[in-house]
Amino acid sequence: MKRLPLVWVSVLALALAFPPTVQAKVTIKLASQVAENTPWGNLLNRMASEWSLATKGEVELRIYHGAQTDERSMLRQLNQNQIQAAMLSTFGLKLIVPEIMTLSCPFLIRNNQELNLVLGALKPDLEAQISSKGYYTLAWSQIGWVRFFSRRPVFVPADLKAQKLGTSDTEPELADVFKALGYQITPVATSQILVNLTGGQIDAVYASPVIAGGLQIFALAGNMASIKVAPFMGAIIMNQRAWRSIPEQYKPELIRIARAVEAELDTRVQALEDEVVGTMTGYGLRINQVSPAQEQLWYNDVGRVLPGFMGTLFDRSTYSRIETLLRPYR
Repeated sequence: MKRLPLVWVSVLALALAFPPTVQAKVTIKLASQVAENTPWGNLLNRMASEWSLATKGEVELRIYHGAQTDERSMLRQLNQNQIQAAMLSTFGLKLIVPEIMTLSCPFLIRNNQELNLVLGALKPDLEAQISSKGYYTLAWSQIGWVRFFSRRPVFVPADLKAQKLGTSDTEPELADVFKALGYQITPVATSQILVNLTGGQIDAVYASPVIAGGLQIFALAGNMASIKVAPFMGAIIMNQRAWRSIPEQYKPELIRIARAVEAELDTRVQALEDEVVGTMTGYGLRINQVSPAQEQLWYNDVGRVLPGFMGTLFDRSTYSRIETLLRPYR
């Protein structure tokens, strides 16, 4: 029998001693409080499917829609690696980076064009801060614009101050802003808004049209002021431990997919908000069209109390940066 050259014997011995490793599948559990049959739920499912295709099944993104837990608990689960990713709103994100709350300061950012301008400038810094706290930002999402829904028409601040305003029972700091402005404040759980409207404990709430439509708030608070109070933001974040577990060769494509979902979400959410307002109007919602002069009354009213919330609820440096960005635009 012909003998193998010594070099091939050595190679064969090494191969037997160190067999090729098989990449274990990486499973990323992503929790979201949003229902599956929504633009956010649908696009999360699509992202999961595209991640699987892009990694030949080596990365599985497992979505848990409609998670019955608050965002503080979701962050705790992220830190303990019980879940590896989460879709959080402004309120959850501010627990990581408090400066993010400044984006939702009442009447600071006033329309989609201004919001896109501000996000384009601030997102790199915000993502760097999120990263420094141990998370990776996969994508951002606009959740909608907060509006005032009320039993009686609202055009100027005095109209709303004459009514009892229901505010979130989990975000007392934001309620303090309205309290300082002279509003009659009643903290209310989201699940109890209709009960409190029916019983007369509250006359008005601030909410996005999508939430107002979903909860049927407009059936009892049948007026919506046209002025936009603040944008409500969200983001999909992953803990750094999970992000490091993903093979490097796949990361650029996974990021591209996530950012494509981000862009489509923004378009679909804006379209959904317009659609919901149109539907609510068809069922009797009255839009109180606020004039430019009346808008200025809202801006002036909030402006007189904001200095007292700088350095606590809102970040002074971020606020000034946003103002500087918007000044030439306006």
